[in-house]
Amino acid sequence: MTSKQRAYLRSLANTREPLLQVGKGGVTEGLISQLDQLLEHHELVKIRILKTADLEARALCSALAEETHAEPIQAIGNKLVLYRESQEHKEIFLPF
Repeated sequence: MTSKQRAYLRSLANTREPLLQVGKGGVTEGLISQLDQLLEHHELVKIRILKTADLEARALCSALAEETHAEPIQAIGNKLVLYRESQEHKEIFLPF
């Protein structure tokens, strides 16, 4: 993925609300399963880390990206963004 594509996806994610929250339970099989379904349907998913979770955004972003075979797009503060091209519901077309 090029830096221009990543910047384009960041701009799209900027206006979206988080679709998933990670709490004190951390990363569980249920969370990964739900994230996998969200990525297949929406392609671009914004995730919020609650204050009760003792997790760092960058580390969590890398771990979730690896588990779901997604691209880490952004990890700032308590929010992170992941992207994975959908096989069925293609709604984002990357330029360049």
